[in-house]
Amino acid sequence: MGEGIDDIRTGCVIAGGGPAGMMLGLLLARKGVEVIVLEKHADFLRDFRGDTIHPSTLEVMKQLGLLEDFLKRPHQKVARLSAFFGETEVPFADFSHLKVACPYVAMMPQWEFLDFLADAGRRHPSFRVMMQAKAESVVEERGRVVGIHATTADGPVFIRADLVVAADGRHSTLRAAAGLVPRELGAPIDALWLRLPRLPSDPDDTFGRFSKGRMLVMINRQDYWQCAYLIPKGGYAAVKTAGIEAFRAALAEVAPFVADRTKVITDWKDVSLLTITVNRLETWHRPGFLAIGDAAHAMSPVGGVGVNLAVQDAVASANILAEPLLSGFVGNGDLAALQRRRLFPTRVTQRLQVLAQKALFGKVFAPDAETSVPPPLRLFRRFPVLRRIPARIVGIGVRPEHVR
Repeated sequence: MGEGIDDIRTGCVIAGGGPAGMMLGLLLARKGVEVIVLEKHADFLRDFRGDTIHPSTLEVMKQLGLLEDFLKRPHQKVARLSAFFGETEVPFADFSHLKVACPYVAMMPQWEFLDFLADAGRRHPSFRVMMQAKAESVVEERGRVVGIHATTADGPVFIRADLVVAADGRHSTLRAAAGLVPRELGAPIDALWLRLPRLPSDPDDTFGRFSKGRMLVMINRQDYWQCAYLIPKGGYAAVKTAGIEAFRAALAEVAPFVADRTKVITDWKDVSLLTITVNRLETWHRPGFLAIGDAAHAMSPVGGVGVNLAVQDAVASANILAEPLLSGFVGNGDLAALQRRRLFPTRVTQRLQVLAQKALFGKVFAPDAETSVPPPLRLFRRFPVLRRIPARIVGIGVRPEHVR
């Protein structure tokens, strides 16, 4: 392929070592498929990534015989989700009634999850992870994608494969290289990620807090709170213009019990902007090429379902595509079958997210926003059985997949 460029041959090359890519690599390797996963960073240690491991994903770990070892990794168990409107608590999701091995959400740093999957994959001789390796472009022959060009710590490389999978996130390089353009569905919010110290006397739960046009999601990390302060889409410039003191005051108002700890936010370098998008591809594949996970459908943080939908994509992909890969050829019909399987749950989940965004955040950010509990949520306080419905939707999802 050119001077200085090494050639590698494999059955499947996966761009992106996130939940979708790493899980697919593990599942294919278990079936004997030669697979290479490319991860552009040197490690998985990046903060503010999705780290809610839902019961559906824990069921997958059980089906793989990995659950016991997986739960030895650092995590917190969240059996219910609540929202605070002022000081009024509204429990709205109770996972304890789900008929699964783990009726709770495991809050685990994503680097722990990915490191575990990589270790599990390396037990199989057909599995390979290339760190500090970034897929740059696809290679086509006679209208079919037959491989990729990538840059690595050791130089450029050409990887020829029977199937190229883009699992490289919502800003997928390979998706763009393959000429696939997602349809934007709209998201009215962005998020500012930050950390605040946590004391032993603080609440144990993970929850959202609403107060006078402000919303703060607080995730229990044992010794600190991982927080997402939600702002209107494109509103970061206005927040910065108001100044760091005003931002700290806003945090203190929405979460008074951490008011004295907001002083740890001394500079905008202590805050990370997450630009939220909700989109999906109408066609996930081309001959020899497939997009899954965020590369196929970027999700809103509503419900924290992004990681779990990506894992479900990986399970379905392995179930449908392992046999064609072992035979040496993946046809368009195989890829279309995978899309048909996963497009319905993606559409339903995104539709629910968009409806929740419009119903909730439109009111939260209204100029005359009040802190009172919205009437529909009052039903969750009065009738606890209703909390099982969002728990089922969030915890198990639409059309959950099972490892074959």
